[in-house]
Amino acid sequence: MYPKSSLPVLWPTVALASVAIAVSAFAQDVGKYSGPGSCAASNCHGSVTPRTTTRIRQNEYSIWAAQDKHGRAYTVLSNPVSLRMGKILRLSTAPNQADKCRACHALNVPENLRAQTFQGDEGVSCENCHGPAVGWLGPHTTKDWTREQSIKLGQYDTRDLLSRSERCMSCHVGTPEKRVDHEMIAAGHPDLTFELDTFSAVMPRHWKFPSEGDPWAGVQEWGIGQAVQLRESLSRLSRSAASKSWPEFAELECYSCHHNLTSPQDSWRQARGYAGRNPGAPAWDASRYVVFRHLVEQISPEDSRQLDAQLEKVSTLVGSGSDREQIESAAKQASGMADRIAQGLRRQPYGRDLSARVMQAIAADGAPIAEQGELSAAQAAMALDSISLAYQKNEKSGNEQELRAAINRLFDQVQNPSAYNAPMFAAQMQKVKKLLPGVQQAAASTH
Repeated sequence: MYPKSSLPVLWPTVALASVAIAVSAFAQDVGKYSGPGSCAASNCHGSVTPRTTTRIRQNEYSIWAAQDKHGRAYTVLSNPVSLRMGKILRLSTAPNQADKCRACHALNVPENLRAQTFQGDEGVSCENCHGPAVGWLGPHTTKDWTREQSIKLGQYDTRDLLSRSERCMSCHVGTPEKRVDHEMIAAGHPDLTFELDTFSAVMPRHWKFPSEGDPWAGVQEWGIGQAVQLRESLSRLSRSAASKSWPEFAELECYSCHHNLTSPQDSWRQARGYAGRNPGAPAWDASRYVVFRHLVEQISPEDSRQLDAQLEKVSTLVGSGSDREQIESAAKQASGMADRIAQGLRRQPYGRDLSARVMQAIAADGAPIAEQGELSAAQAAMALDSISLAYQKNEKSGNEQELRAAINRLFDQVQNPSAYNAPMFAAQMQKVKKLLPGVQQAAASTH
């Protein structure tokens, strides 16, 4: 094993004829993890300032280390809230040593997959997303080395939005091995919410965003992220229903139970009623669908009708307390449908008209989305924020600041989830709708 400090110097000087020999030397370690320090040299990815003469900026490690919350994911396991959670959950070790926590808060891989340079206390680092690097770490710096060659040696294809979304969802939604259940939420863990484009922007991104080659890339990122999030949440619901611990309340809309109580005449929940479920029964968390459905409807009305029908069945089964085997089967079927739509979104062209139509459809559906609850309202706010920012990069409507302020007030409505008020959120959605591109112009043309 070469010392990590020598890799960036060694490999660029290797003659092409010796690359095959060097690769074979690493072959026995393909699949092993080296740790982020192997990427930290200033002439690798650790430059303080971005480079303009190379294909990559080479300051990716520096951004991750200084600004990205993922880099601090391990240290939060030692803060007072995490320590209290450990006591409530009766963990046998401190949270920063518990596999239950380290599964998502660190690069938690078996001992036999750790190279000599590996350290397990550096948070969610390079190889959590890019895959075990020992096999391709050196060769990928050589001339004419391709991304496809690195992928064969263990690199994860994060350029593909669907693959990238899957990697994100492995923690932000969960897998059979990684799970934030109702017990963990009750102990203090935040509920899992996610939106790929928004969350990527606030990391902040340490990669070049393809805005020059594809000016509507943000809309595509939002759409594919939503599709994969829905697919994985339905798979999680199916697994939950198959377990003996069903009902798993983490699959339900939190604030259908956890909300401020008011007198009956002031309750928007009671005024709305409980369509599709028994009064008092918690609702299935549809937040990963009620906004995304508008993109599907604009692209393929037939797919939209099928997905609507399947998810209405899921919601009704959960809300009526049906047999868990029925819920498991219905969720699995709907997950397959979501996967088919996600695959199609890779090939879908995005542009001004589609973006405007989706924003208009979301805002026009403001009241039904609002009544689904705070989690759905938050998804709507993130969607309008993400798509409108992409739109404003490409098209000027003259009211950008006013629209931005109106969308920001949507976020204000979801800051205190248990005090969330659906009619107030719906009213703000109507204000946003009047400012959206296409709507304003149409209104002006009638005068």
